[in-house]
Amino acid sequence: MRNIWTIARREYRQYFISPLAYVTALAILLVVGAYFSLYLYFVSQQSLFGAQAPETNIVVGPMATIFLLGIPALTMRLLADEQRMGTLELLLTAPVRDAELVIGKWLGAFLFALTIIAITFIFPVILNALVDPGIDQGIMISGYLGIILMVAALLALGTAISALFSNQFAAFFVTLGLMLFLWWVIGWPSSVFQYGAPHDIFEHLNISKHFGDMTGGNVTLAAIVYFLSLTILGLLVGTTAVETRRWR
Repeated sequence: MRNIWTIARREYRQYFISPLAYVTALAILLVVGAYFSLYLYFVSQQSLFGAQAPETNIVVGPMATIFLLGIPALTMRLLADEQRMGTLELLLTAPVRDAELVIGKWLGAFLFALTIIAITFIFPVILNALVDPGIDQGIMISGYLGIILMVAALLALGTAISALFSNQFAAFFVTLGLMLFLWWVIGWPSSVFQYGAPHDIFEHLNISKHFGDMTGGNVTLAAIVYFLSLTILGLLVGTTAVETRRWR
């Protein structure tokens, strides 16, 4: 556990000296902030919020989309850059287990993403102050839980792909392709198969479906297990990839 935390702390600090990480964070905050501001402006033209209070999906929805595109940039260098520079071999000779290395790298990226998510919490606070009697706290909590679980899962998959490549740009494009596949493409067959096992399988594999349920306030055990399973799968694949390189 100590090794994991040491690696995570080092990786977390590394993000604050990386221009690409700043660009990714700025893009997420700018898009969410712009969307939030435009929403408030247009709604204010219609006698503030009318009879229906807005929900926090006006924040977590755009944030999920930008994270989907930004996570490949956050994970592409985690292990691929170590392999390119030859420092991975040095890490493997240290008294650090392969799983500790992979989990530590993932945790550092996850903590950085949590920092960005924490900053965006100012928007629900503002929204709650503008609405009487306030926004639905349950939907806010489930929405933020959904974005945290989704980001954890996608970062784990990105870390695994980074472990498979020595070229960080190859890792970026493969990760981006996987993100888009899990978000948009994999759910398409469920609309073709209207019922039966194929429909249920493809619908269950669709990230956007589980995330949409949680942003709507519907926190299900299936969604939590799905995101945790993707996270564990990503960390296992990453650990296996590092172990394979150790014995080459």
